[in-house]
Amino acid sequence: MDFTPTAWLLWLIAALLLGALEVHLTTFMVLWFAVGALAASIGAALGLDLNGQLFLFIAISGALFAASRTLFKNVFMRDATHLKTGTEAMIGQEAVVVESLGDAHGGTVRINGELWTARWLSGPVPEGERVTVEQIEGLKLWVRRPTASMPVPVGDSKKEESGWNS
Repeated sequence: MDFTPTAWLLWLIAALLLGALEVHLTTFMVLWFAVGALAASIGAALGLDLNGQLFLFIAISGALFAASRTLFKNVFMRDATHLKTGTEAMIGQEAVVVESLGDAHGGTVRINGELWTARWLSGPVPEGERVTVEQIEGLKLWVRRPTASMPVPVGDSKKEESGWNS
C-alpha cells in the first residue's frame, strides 16, 4: 500500500485546514482560500498539472476574495437601512437655543449634549426655544422654528351670509 500523498490529497488537506482556521476566525478571509484549495484539489484529481492547479487556486481565491464585499452586501445586507452617523444624523433633529439667535452672527444651540454655533433661517429665536436643524455648513448649524399647524375654521360666516355654498 502506497501512503505517498498525491497533489489532490495535499490540496484537500490544505482546504480542510483553511476551513478549520476560518471557523476560529471571524472575518471570512480564509474561507475563499479554502474554496480555492478545494477547486485546485478537484483540478489535481482530474489530472491538471501543477501550474494549472496553482492558477486555479489563485484565480478562484482571488475572484471570491474580490467579490466578497459585493456578494455579502447583496445577499446579507439587501434589507438593511443606511445608518446615519455624525453630522448627517443631526439634520432634522431638534435643538434647544442656549444663546438667542437674534443678530446676523447667530447664537448657540445644544444638540445631543453638545453646544453648536447656529444661525436662523426663519427669523430670530429667543433663548430656551426649540428649533429644528435644517442644514450644516462647516461647524455652523442652520436652524428654523418647527412649523406649527394652523387650525382650519369649521364654517366661514362670510360665505354663509352671501349665500355662496359649495
